[in-house]
Amino acid sequence: MSIEKNDMITIDVSTINTVQELHILLKKALEFPDFYGENWDAFWDAITGLIDLPMKLQFIGWSNLEDKFPSDANILLECLTEFNEEFPEEKRLFLFH
Repeated sequence: MSIEKNDMITIDVSTINTVQELHILLKKALEFPDFYGENWDAFWDAITGLIDLPMKLQFIGWSNLEDKFPSDANILLECLTEFNEEFPEEKRLFLFH
């Protein structure tokens, strides 16, 4: 089953206890390939060349992620923001709840 561009994916990050768990969750939810390196450089490579992001990507429990892993939450936010800046023709909606 592959992600359709028009889909909205919801990712619940409220129970994440490690950054590795976050990367595994992102890998599963966004259908990254098995060789995904589970780091932020690999995340950027995946969203810019390996997969099509859904049109809407919603994160639930964002404040919990920011509290536990502020640096990583910020990097994730920066990656998604930069995606929209670098690929305006592919712009996506990212929601953080």
